[in-house]
Amino acid sequence: MTKETEEQAEAAWWSTSIIEMEPGVIRYRGYPIEELIGQASFAQTLWLLLRGELPSEDEAALLDTALMSAVDHGPQAPSIAIARMAATCGVGLNNAMASGVNALGDVHGGAGEQALAFYQEIAGLMDDGAEMESATTEALDRFTASGGRYLPGFGHRFHPVDPRAPRLLALVDQYAEKDAVSGRFAAIARCVEATLAARKGKNIPMNIDGATAVIYGELGFPAPLARGLFCLSRSVGILAHAWEEMQSGQRNKGPLPRERLWRYDGEDKRPLP
Repeated sequence: MTKETEEQAEAAWWSTSIIEMEPGVIRYRGYPIEELIGQASFAQTLWLLLRGELPSEDEAALLDTALMSAVDHGPQAPSIAIARMAATCGVGLNNAMASGVNALGDVHGGAGEQALAFYQEIAGLMDDGAEMESATTEALDRFTASGGRYLPGFGHRFHPVDPRAPRLLALVDQYAEKDAVSGRFAAIARCVEATLAARKGKNIPMNIDGATAVIYGELGFPAPLARGLFCLSRSVGILAHAWEEMQSGQRNKGPLPRERLWRYDGEDKRPLP
């Protein structure tokens, strides 16, 4: 192998269309970083890296809205509590953040992806010719038959009505009115909400996960990216809480105050054989 061939093989070890970088040169998807700085927002740059092109102003604004709406939900959220506890253990800020982000899984953090996948299933049935109502019914039947109990994106254990969801849906409507988005996923989500209420005999309102899933669907993001975008969003709150806890001076803060211990339900005291 010649030196030139070796250099080509080394250069091809990682292949990416996201960034070009060499001494004195940094380009994101072909755009020089010095031109993007001061002109492209964080949301626009995020879109550019994920999608390959810059978004329209309306697309960037709607993406930014979804990202900011889910940044925090207080220390009752496991990811926030874990980050705060980690911060009292003497770890660095990045370690505390990673601890919190690592708690974002299928149950806490994955509902947005699951909701978008559910909406996309309904959209697929509609593409095959089904009416929205029948497509929604079929998708709900499948969900129930698969053992699903809690439909992702609907209902909330704290809020009778999640105050974030109606506002997000109203903004989607505004952008749909000026043809920035289609409004299709907003209509699907509302149909799911109505069908679910009819089945349960009570309203089970859309929550933040269901509403942001609408936005990510309207913007054309694949469902798995909805989880990644939520993790990115929630990391802002995790950072803020970890930093705040670091300023408190508390050490080794556990999930309960020291005077309140957990319930023990094992064997009574017994002698060692």
